[in-house]
Amino acid sequence: MFVTLSPLASNKTEAASATVGEIITAYGKKFMGVPYVFGGTTPKGFDCSGFTQYIFKNAAGISLPRTAEQQYNVGKAVSKSDLQPGDLIFYANTYKKGISHVGVYAGNNQVLNATSSSGITLVSMNNSYWGPKYAGAKRVITDQNWFVDVAKSDVSYAAIKSLTEQEVIAGFDNLQFRPDAKVTRGQAAAIINRVLGMTPNQISHFRDVGASYYFAKDIAAMKESGIIKGYSDGTFRAGAEMTRDEMASIIKRAFNMTPTQSAAASVKYTDIRSTHWAYDGIIAIASSDRTGYYAGTKYNGTKDATREAFAVAIYNAMK
Repeated sequence: MFVTLSPLASNKTEAASATVGEIITAYGKKFMGVPYVFGGTTPKGFDCSGFTQYIFKNAAGISLPRTAEQQYNVGKAVSKSDLQPGDLIFYANTYKKGISHVGVYAGNNQVLNATSSSGITLVSMNNSYWGPKYAGAKRVITDQNWFVDVAKSDVSYAAIKSLTEQEVIAGFDNLQFRPDAKVTRGQAAAIINRVLGMTPNQISHFRDVGASYYFAKDIAAMKESGIIKGYSDGTFRAGAEMTRDEMASIIKRAFNMTPTQSAAASVKYTDIRSTHWAYDGIIAIASSDRTGYYAGTKYNGTKDATREAFAVAIYNAMK
């Protein structure tokens, strides 16, 4: 799975793929030149472990102990030949005996290091001072490519993992999936068409969606297939958020889902009736759910559809 800025999240240009370690080191490089301050833990001044603790926490939500000696006792030991960006690099016998200094491997044989002479800087692994004091490396990043806000214990984990591995959905360049973020009509068109791969006959169907719009081809494909329709005033309103009811109706049409009577009987929602306009879609989503995300007695159809809810629904529909 690669972490990019996703069309399901935004209509901005996609960011380059990056591992957690690369994101941490890129974030750390923003503080190049910040002076060394013994005991420093903020961008006003860092000591070595204060710097590593700060960037791991703020770039990836990873908590490290306070001192270099304590940080040496966490993670998995790795050899020099197996170093990856984001690995902690330890040094011994600098200002005291034993483990006394820590930096972050930045790739290309360089360490992002809080030095007393130059502050935060890049130092070669072969540096005449630091090289001989090298004491080992530890990897505290257990999954180089996973989201910091999606736990493996979450019921949506399998769905999000599957869709990201298939490059159907992606996250943001700060290693966040943002499961609670809302889904817009334009984003829904883009992610559905990533699965269906439809090519429209023409690009411009709506007066508010130009041919150069980021989701223009996807929106046109949704229009021509009848999956997501426009409004009577000739607009599509790509930036409008959708409700869970609307999401259910759209996904049902996209994947030709026709729930059976037994499927309907298995759904125990008390806030939806068979006469509701999105009833079949809601039943289709709930009865096909293999994650447990849509379990319960309420569907809450008038609430906004979130990235998590949409991802789980797409995952189930694809199966």
